[in-house]
Amino acid sequence: MIRLENLTVSYRRHPAVHHVSGSFADGQATAIFGPNGAGKSTLLKAIMGALKPDAGRVLMRGVARRDLAYLPQQSEIDRSLPVSVIDLVSSGHWQRSGLFGKVGRNDDDASWNALVTVGLEDFATRPIAALSSGQFQRVLFARILVQDAPLILLDEPFNAVDAATTADLLALVERWKTEGRTVIAVLHDEQQVREHFPQTLLMAREVIAWGDTAEVLTADKLRRASDTAAHWSANAPVCRVDGVIQ
Repeated sequence: MIRLENLTVSYRRHPAVHHVSGSFADGQATAIFGPNGAGKSTLLKAIMGALKPDAGRVLMRGVARRDLAYLPQQSEIDRSLPVSVIDLVSSGHWQRSGLFGKVGRNDDDASWNALVTVGLEDFATRPIAALSSGQFQRVLFARILVQDAPLILLDEPFNAVDAATTADLLALVERWKTEGRTVIAVLHDEQQVREHFPQTLLMAREVIAWGDTAEVLTADKLRRASDTAAHWSANAPVCRVDGVIQ
């Protein structure tokens, strides 16, 4: 479904992702794992089209970007907007109905059922600004349920979230796996990766290893990722080749 070919992406004029090539396994859950500053979130943004590559390309086969569901980091979302929980969840229908399209009864039912699934049906009319971090993350997962996308991208979905919420949301990841959806998630918790993500891309701005999680997360490869990140020069030159996203 997604293949990266020699992908290089700079962020604020510094290289963040360097010559990454490889394919994500269709219908499986893949973790993007590595030290802080390894380029994990930058890679995810390049896949979804929010960042333009300096070199290389993202190839998407059998899926369009409108079929993609993306969950950003909470810090990137303005929660001061006067939006209710149910309205935010229902916005997941916009990709099919259009920004000003009519939301039908079936869509309303889907939004309500998604809230029930994440345990927030009693919060439907509350403003999102009144929610805790864990409750808000449940709402964002409910929105993904409404989108019903074959490809799901999650950027640090369990950061600053309580243990009970994390367990419930990981159960949704397990559900998506059984449904054959492709899930790609940036994660920091090694145990979560080992228990819930059969595939792992280990990064330190470049690929350290990519494949079965048990074979990727070895002590030697984790040490190599840490050493590579520690010695990477933030002033390294950026590859100046026009990028193409297809």
